[in-house]
Amino acid sequence: MKILVVEDDVLLTRSLSATLKAAGHEPHCVATGEAALKSAGGQAFDAVILDIGLPDIDGFDVLALLRREGSSLPVVMLTARDAVRDRIAGLDMGADDYVLKPFDPEELVARVRAVARRRAGAASEILAVGALVCDLHGGTARVGARVLDLRPREWAALKVLASRPGRTVQRDLLMAEMFPGDQAVAPNVLDVHVGRLRRKLQPDGPQLRTLKGHGYRLDP
Repeated sequence: MKILVVEDDVLLTRSLSATLKAAGHEPHCVATGEAALKSAGGQAFDAVILDIGLPDIDGFDVLALLRREGSSLPVVMLTARDAVRDRIAGLDMGADDYVLKPFDPEELVARVRAVARRRAGAASEILAVGALVCDLHGGTARVGARVLDLRPREWAALKVLASRPGRTVQRDLLMAEMFPGDQAVAPNVLDVHVGRLRRKLQPDGPQLRTLKGHGYRLDP
């Protein structure tokens, strides 16, 4: 995903940028509300991480302007304020989630993925890649008339791959989706799950290819 990060703390911005890149996302970082509005109006983003305490325009005002202009971008508000009224105000203005500082950067990235999925899911609950059809709402996948018997990790991997047909999905992104919150997972565990998924897609489903040193790709 391409994510707009609006944060004036240089060290925090660097940390967030590194975490987003490690998860396979593309961060675009700005430090002011004015720059955020200009970027959001001129580029296509999948989500926004928006700090409230900006040096020029308050984050609440940035959010209000985005929504007034008709933007439906998923927005996760980021702030040190812990007053309940501030959280309520942000959500009432159209924020999708609210994270208080200090926070775990990986948890924030997971929340951004979640709000982006919810917004995307409002448009479509079905993913189709060749003969493969994934019903995200029902939690099922089939190839033609054949229903796939998938384990939870395999289903998590398939959802990510099927949402990006023909595109390389980095190993780090798959690991984050398949093992959320897990601190340490041996690299070969990912290969085992992907291998099982590949066999279940054969012989009439899309090809699950391994790109050594990069990740995986689902081809129709």
